Amino acid sequence: MSSGLASLLKANLQVMSAGSEASLVIDEEQRPKILRAICNAYYDGFQPDDVVFDTNRIWCSKMPLIHKLYPQAKVIACVRDVPWVMDSLERLYRKNPYENTLLFGGDEGRATVYSRVEALAHHNRLVGFAWSALKEAFYGEQAQNMLVVDYEFLAKAPEKVLRLVYQFIDEPWYEGHDFENVEFEADEFDRALGVKGLHSVRPKVEFKARRTVLPPDLFEKFKDMSFWKDVTGSGAFVITAKDEVSVQDVAQ
Repeated sequence: MSSGLASLLKANLQVMSAGSEASLVIDEEQRPKILRAICNAYYDGFQPDDVVFDTNRIWCSKMPLIHKLYPQAKVIACVRDVPWVMDSLERLYRKNPYENTLLFGGDEGRATVYSRVEALAHHNRLVGFAWSALKEAFYGEQAQNMLVVDYEFLAKAPEKVLRLVYQFIDEPWYEGHDFENVEFEADEFDRALGVKGLHSVRPKVEFKARRTVLPPDLFEKFKDMSFWKDVTGSGAFVITAKDEVSVQDVAQ
């Protein structure tokens, strides 16, 4: 689930930026104070030593802002090969035949599997925006504050991967993780989008191989978009089964 914090920061930053009357009476030094105050209010009750995980695809496109507000903050991005992301969303669409989901815009976007996948791939839509923002962060100046985690490896070896994540965020390992019981639902949110099951999580963390429901040409079209498999030109840390990243590599 995406939290509302990023949207609140974006809205307030817009009010303080050029083109707004309010920007004329808010000086440069006030802006970070106001934005930090919003973060503090959003997580009211947390202690200074608490670790906050805030989930939103927007953060990858806001790395400079995050670095300015909280220099020690880090971003963790869970990734999967794009064709399989499209496959998962197409499966959800087909499971809800009595609903015109909002994911694709209008009738034109949801007309066929080709238009649906193309709609999702646009740079301002669900998959396309997330992919573009991730790529921006991956090659950006703050890439050293980013950890990219491969979904398939996480599903196959959750404890091994999570131990690496703990190393990256410099936190002691928590022994209470139950990888047999992580069930989650967000029915109300999913109903609002018209996509039942969008945020449903099965209890057991495991990888289940399957055949794609996408036509072969469409699956092939998005096949070579996993730029994170080559770290050349990036300072980001990546955890994948292929690379066999060690704890030391991630924690350095």
